[in-house]
Amino acid sequence: MNFYIVDDDLSIIMILQRIVEEDMNSQVVGTSVSPKKALNELMLLNVDIVLVDLLMPELNGITLVEALCKVKPELKFIMISQVRDSELREDAYKAGIEFFIDKPINIFEVRTIVNRVKQSILMEQKLKNIQSLLGNPSDSNSSLNSDHFDEMKKKVRSILGFLGITSEAGHTDILNICTIMIEQNISFNSINFNEQFAVDSHGKKIIFQRVRRAIKKGMVNIANLCEDDFENELTIEYTNALYGYKNIHKEILYLQGKSSTGGSVSLKQFFDGLVMQASI
Repeated sequence: MNFYIVDDDLSIIMILQRIVEEDMNSQVVGTSVSPKKALNELMLLNVDIVLVDLLMPELNGITLVEALCKVKPELKFIMISQVRDSELREDAYKAGIEFFIDKPINIFEVRTIVNRVKQSILMEQKLKNIQSLLGNPSDSNSSLNSDHFDEMKKKVRSILGFLGITSEAGHTDILNICTIMIEQNISFNSINFNEQFAVDSHGKKIIFQRVRRAIKKGMVNIANLCEDDFENELTIEYTNALYGYKNIHKEILYLQGKSSTGGSVSLKQFFDGLVMQASI
């Protein structure tokens, strides 16, 4: 993967570059001590992950992230800072960063966070691949046999158990929605709820309310799991596929009393991610 590093301290850039390039599959394609120069170069370079300082002359890191997100929303950002101000950090997450790395630099922390963001990118790529299959139900090459259907449904139930939402009122609705997606080989947005569930708009709204409550309960549960053990690979995988790292981080801050709002739930991301996880 391609990295770009921008920090007004050249020694920090050198340390980060050395850590990133320990992985033979990662390379730093550009660095800068000037955020304005970095902005211009990042518009042209093929970059996956940007490591950016928070406080810099000319342009602060949050403003730089906001400017880049408008034109290159696929970029992932890791912010570096010695500032512990919770409001500034919340602004940075709202701008679009994935994680913070604290100064002074801790090599283990950098390795861990960089790997998490790389996993996030790989997961998104998997999701796009499965969505392309789900979006083409007429393609005979992507049809699945009944045994595979059953295995996928079993995996869905297992994941819902991991999330701790099998006793929620919306659990059955979630299973029914996933069954439709699996058997008809379609994405969440392609479901005709009025036809499939024989409900009007009001009935559809009630189903969505039950489902949202259940999914939100799962978010709370997985946020608590992340607090206790964020090194667990399964937790990390489900976190990103079903909710997204940023939403879980917001939920953790809310549970800790450090934020007035928690993470948000996307039905599309959850269901498409759930079916994707069930298929691998």
